Amino acid sequence: MPRPCNAKIVATLGPASADRATIEALVRAGADVFRLNFSHGTHADHRQRLELIRSIEADLGHPIGVLLDLQGPKLRVGTFAHGPVTLVEGAPFRLDLDRATPGDATRAPLPHPEIFAALQPGAELLLDDGRLRLVVERCGPDFAETRVLNGGPLSDRKGVNVPGVVLPLSALTAKDRADLDFGLSLGVDWIALSFVQRAADIEEVKAIVQGRAGIVAKLEKPAAIHSLDAILDVTDAVMVARGDLGVEMPAEQVPAIQKRIVRACRQRGLPVIVATQMLESMVSAPVPTRAEASDVATAIYDGADAVMLSAESASGRYPVASVAMMDRIIARTEADPQYREAIDASHTPPAANTADAIGWAARSVAGLLDVAALVAYTSSGSSALRMARERPRASILGITPRASTARRLSLVWGVMPVLSPDVPDVDRMTRLAVDTAKRLGFAEPGQTLVIAAGLPFGTPGSTNLLRIAQVDGDSPNAPNC
Repeated sequence: MPRPCNAKIVATLGPASADRATIEALVRAGADVFRLNFSHGTHADHRQRLELIRSIEADLGHPIGVLLDLQGPKLRVGTFAHGPVTLVEGAPFRLDLDRATPGDATRAPLPHPEIFAALQPGAELLLDDGRLRLVVERCGPDFAETRVLNGGPLSDRKGVNVPGVVLPLSALTAKDRADLDFGLSLGVDWIALSFVQRAADIEEVKAIVQGRAGIVAKLEKPAAIHSLDAILDVTDAVMVARGDLGVEMPAEQVPAIQKRIVRACRQRGLPVIVATQMLESMVSAPVPTRAEASDVATAIYDGADAVMLSAESASGRYPVASVAMMDRIIARTEADPQYREAIDASHTPPAANTADAIGWAARSVAGLLDVAALVAYTSSGSSALRMARERPRASILGITPRASTARRLSLVWGVMPVLSPDVPDVDRMTRLAVDTAKRLGFAEPGQTLVIAAGLPFGTPGSTNLLRIAQVDGDSPNAPNC
């Protein structure tokens, strides 16, 4: 049966959701895509989880997407000689490259020369997810003399953020490259690149991936926001990673940035995920706070393609309940008449190209004829993406002969991905669309479908055909349009 929701759910797997029964329960509760977080767990752990996903996918007969999330260049201080120290507000504190000497209350090793290469007096450093704040007074290629602005306890290997500074480092570490090779060998569908700063970061990983997976740019650095348009020009999808973004930028700016990113992605037809702390209290409680429910609903009203659960489904006490709650919030929000008003009000005109024109025309015809469903017959997923960009009222069936495409489309707003046999011509494509819509409960005899495809079949990005089909129980009356 058709899933009633347009927005999709990305659920992170972890110790609390590593067994087959739990993963299947997450799918039945509403999870569309599973995130494998390579900041935690071994290759063996992730292989086992992916194999379970594929087994469940085969049993349920429904494509399931898998997103590999690379750790990225996480910057950390070194260790301390005698355990945690306390930094006092107003006191001096030195950071340097001397990793052989453990830290104390007056200094700490910071084994990242790229940070010192980019620092200038007046720059700020944030430690331990922003709990401690330092300002640079004097610096060189291997040290920084700072003053403590906000003090507190500091212990081994706490994270370091450098807001407002573009660091001269690759978004791919040696660990990331090994993890990427491993993930591609497993056949993951999406690669999430952490700590993106510039478009070149995306181009670097694309050169390695070579189209074997879609690329998700995680926007969590101020530099990425400043280069937003250039990043959107080269990425396949975006994640609003509000955790580190909320550390490096004032909290009061994050909601507006989130809306800006979602709006920009919708304009371009790029899938966009809103992530981090969406139902955080459900890590330890069976229900979310009302503020968390409103946070999820806001992302849905804005038209985000997907919302993501992190610790809630990976290590929390209520992984299945978290997904079920997310699904209920999405369903209730999308049932609100103001949801459609908000989606339509935020719609932007399509670009002046054939693919966008077909997507816009499909939306217009669907609204005029009150069609049962839209169908995108697609090899690369492009036809379905152009339809989804228009945020139509009718459901979208993304029919494809490629399993990889079907799994990637599981992330896309409003698209029900369906794996099908290949077809040689338009008439049989139309027959397939009608039969599939009837079989899955999207259409009944007497109703109408709008079908988009690209000719010749199998040519990526060739969306150029719009067809209207009447569902009559036997063969469709399907004139070209």
